[in-house]
Amino acid sequence: MFLEATQSIAAFEVLLPLALILVLSKLLSIGFRKIGLPQVVGMLLTGVLLGLITLIPGQTIFNNTAMSGISFIAEIGVILIMFSAGLETDLKQIKATGIAAIIITMLGVIIPLGFGFLAAGILPGGYGKDYIFRNLFYGVILTATSVSVTVATLKELGKLNSKIGTAIVSAAILDDILGVIILSIVVSLDQAFVNASANVGIDILMVFVKTIGFFIFAIALGLSIRFIFKILSKKYGHHRRLPIFGIALAFFFSYAAEQWFSIADITGAFFAGLMLSGGKDSEYIERRTDIASYMLFTPVFFAKVGLTSLSSFSTIDTTFILFGVLFIVAGIAGKLFGCGFGAKITGYDFKDSYRCGLGMMCRAEVCLICANKGISAGIISASIQPFILVLILITSFVTPVLLKRSYKNDIPQELNHDIVQ
Repeated sequence: MFLEATQSIAAFEVLLPLALILVLSKLLSIGFRKIGLPQVVGMLLTGVLLGLITLIPGQTIFNNTAMSGISFIAEIGVILIMFSAGLETDLKQIKATGIAAIIITMLGVIIPLGFGFLAAGILPGGYGKDYIFRNLFYGVILTATSVSVTVATLKELGKLNSKIGTAIVSAAILDDILGVIILSIVVSLDQAFVNASANVGIDILMVFVKTIGFFIFAIALGLSIRFIFKILSKKYGHHRRLPIFGIALAFFFSYAAEQWFSIADITGAFFAGLMLSGGKDSEYIERRTDIASYMLFTPVFFAKVGLTSLSSFSTIDTTFILFGVLFIVAGIAGKLFGCGFGAKITGYDFKDSYRCGLGMMCRAEVCLICANKGISAGIISASIQPFILVLILITSFVTPVLLKRSYKNDIPQELNHDIVQ
């Protein structure tokens, strides 16, 4: 009886913070959408603003119980976001650009990863063998791309279906897939070294065996389930049981990835979505999942990032601030030069190559999710979160402005006037 009462009080303490998060995140999201910026920026600022409450001496709104509840809900939010990302992935799009998209993606992953790794070398420990995976993971964070702002800008300019527009979207799809795979491998390798026995070589080998095993498992089971969903779609088209089964699949894949294969749970969620993408009702499942997610889980995840970013900022030392600035520069330069150079060597002219680099420069939810995974695994410091927020803000503001300017002389004067207005 006492235990039930205690649990009720604990649950009650989460309700007011949730109410504040949902109301403020919605208001800020609407505001940012009206000025042409991603709604995720509004959700992140929600956490930062509400984090000011935590600075008030004796405040009890965001206490330990509330933060524990928020963290749990945020974890569900991560799974749903990655499941939706998998559902949105159009593998057929890649065929339109073929080898060009692959090369742009490879350089757009390798160069930011390298820049991030080099920047992390100024942190205590430098490039010592005990800090290899920490440095690598900071680079992994920078491999993520979010082209939602770019897509909206290209649509506005009437250039989304142009040759370079198709290349950007295709490269972004591959970027997500490759980034998630690299993240899982780095996390697994780090854990293998942390738990290293006398047989480190065998532990490393097992990481790759488990990784390959997961992909065999995910593809084999995923194709079978895809066939089942195809039958269900014919019989129960646009029925709510389809998104329910889809979300259940995301949770199962996430559990299997983490528990059976020691792969990041977000990888499982992403591949669950990937297995259902392109189906007859995949858009319906995605839409219903987004509704469920954006009603509660997604705003809480982004707000939690903002909350923890503010609290961690007060503990950052001078060295980490210097690293944070270099991290932001590495994030911008890595995509701009990496993807831009990839486009140039695959036959695009200088202007289109520049546009490709700009288009791939944006960061948002996947970048935050990668960082969150590294923090949870104890690989990197939570102090990186404020700098990721700055990176997201800068790229979200700068990308559409520079993209529009790059097309200034390539669009009709009337449309150009409307865009400026």
